[in-house]
Amino acid sequence: MALDARRLDEIMTDPGASGGDLGRQMGLEILEASVERMVGRIPVKGNTQPFGLLHGGASCVLAETLGSVGSMIHAGEGRIAMGIEINATHHRSATSGHVTGVAVPVHLGRTLATWDITITDDNGGRVCTARLTCMLRDAPTA
Repeated sequence: MALDARRLDEIMTDPGASGGDLGRQMGLEILEASVERMVGRIPVKGNTQPFGLLHGGASCVLAETLGSVGSMIHAGEGRIAMGIEINATHHRSATSGHVTGVAVPVHLGRTLATWDITITDDNGGRVCTARLTCMLRDAPTA
């Protein structure tokens, strides 16, 4: 789904923005948004697997949202970013509080953008390391 310029401006200026419907359902907050660094967080509560641990998919949603929004900022108006590859290593569990993701670009090109994302718990322990690659394209015309 393409972010129009108005929605992108909202994400860049609203520190409570969620980055989309799934992010909103997960309680995702974008805390910082720029092409140099994206920061966001989600609560553990409500995003757990049956054993009460943070669901690995929740970490992937956080990582992909941060990298995708950063890619949209890089791509600029009239362009869209589509995640084409994500990988994640889950290092430790989280059972309470929040996890925070920090995404930094590895490569910002004309057609691809790649991000490294580190997700930590409230004590600074590394929960997950992810890498996301997005394809950048012109937005479809109506």
